[in-house]
Amino acid sequence: MKENIPVSGSRRKFIKGSLATLAAFSIVPRHVLGKGYLAPSDQLTKAIVGVGGMGRGHIPYAGTKVVAICDVDKRHLKLALDQLEPGVKTFSDYRELIQLPEVDIVHVATPPHWHGIIAADAARAGKDVWCEKPMTRTIGEGKRLVEAVQQHGRIFRLNTWFRFESNFYGMNTTVKPIKKLVESGLLGWPLKVTVSRHTGFDWKFYWVGKTNLQPESIPAELDYDMWLGPAQYKPYSEHRVHGTFRGYWDYDGGGLGDMGQHYLDPIQYFLGKDDTSPISVEIDAPQQHTDAVGTWRRIEYTYADGCKIILDGEGKDESVPYIEGPKGKLYPNFRSDIPDLEKKLAAFPDSEPQVTDFVEAVKKRQKFALNEENGHRSCTIVNMGLTALRLGRSLKFDPVKQLFVDDEGANRLIDQPMRGPWTM
Repeated sequence: MKENIPVSGSRRKFIKGSLATLAAFSIVPRHVLGKGYLAPSDQLTKAIVGVGGMGRGHIPYAGTKVVAICDVDKRHLKLALDQLEPGVKTFSDYRELIQLPEVDIVHVATPPHWHGIIAADAARAGKDVWCEKPMTRTIGEGKRLVEAVQQHGRIFRLNTWFRFESNFYGMNTTVKPIKKLVESGLLGWPLKVTVSRHTGFDWKFYWVGKTNLQPESIPAELDYDMWLGPAQYKPYSEHRVHGTFRGYWDYDGGGLGDMGQHYLDPIQYFLGKDDTSPISVEIDAPQQHTDAVGTWRRIEYTYADGCKIILDGEGKDESVPYIEGPKGKLYPNFRSDIPDLEKKLAAFPDSEPQVTDFVEAVKKRQKFALNEENGHRSCTIVNMGLTALRLGRSLKFDPVKQLFVDDEGANRLIDQPMRGPWTM
């Protein structure tokens, strides 16, 4: 296995030696030719790392052209190539892919235990980054990814979009009017948000691991050692990889890891918490297995101003409002106990506009609506809950230091050891 080292130096050397031959490329990367230059195709070039179902689903994204793909499973590479035009380069090691000078954007669509490392390495290599959720598997990886993106002046997008488009699950509306309602003060303050199946949010508790896995033969087409990467070595089992990896702590965090950022990032946004985190998390759950993720009954977050987010795994209260404040309540389908809500809301100004076109954000070097900073904060909510769940106890958190308060065991899960040679 190759040594994991930053690649930005080698990339600069390559570009310096290749400027004279740039005309030979049929698609010229915008960042090579300079700010404001329109490439002949007026398309951004993209590489996808991880071309399983999620990665292949993003091949046709408007305004981009895939020029390279990477996967540790040869079957995935073949399936992706069947969707692409001839000439796309293929790799089994992302470190080779991110050195390609013809790549503008690296899309990270691997399991979450790889997100932080690959996204940070891509940023250091001068690439803009589109990353799947959850942004990182730990709080510490998130902090280092933020540093890498900002130190190297890259544009970052986290791929959950509900804060700016699409119907927001059971609310049967986009988040925009919810944000406007919260900002209007009609519900009062502080607010309590309850996320449960009764408010339209399914926690997908089928993402649980198995505790009786038996070693199996590694398929010839899979580089299992590279699939594991920074995760500790454990014998191969089909249930660990691909579609069911979410049930194991080494790679993800079950239903909360899978759906948490989809559900919680918009809450962070409409509560105005993009620059902070809760100060405590309380957990009610069965004892968790050391390897396999289980389920939970209730997780409760509290912010310094008294706002709360309740994750109701049991769905005890069928009539619970989605948002409850001292002056009113909001239910699924945008129902409320406030008379003439829509008429009253029309008198208030809309929320500040957001930059929601990633292609334009890259071209104009504008911070995307869901970026490395607010994405890290909403991922921290997820990882606070997963930390409390793994340890089986409630925790206090310092949003400024981004550390748990007086809990050495919890802080060890902020920066978890990585299997060599992988580091961030």
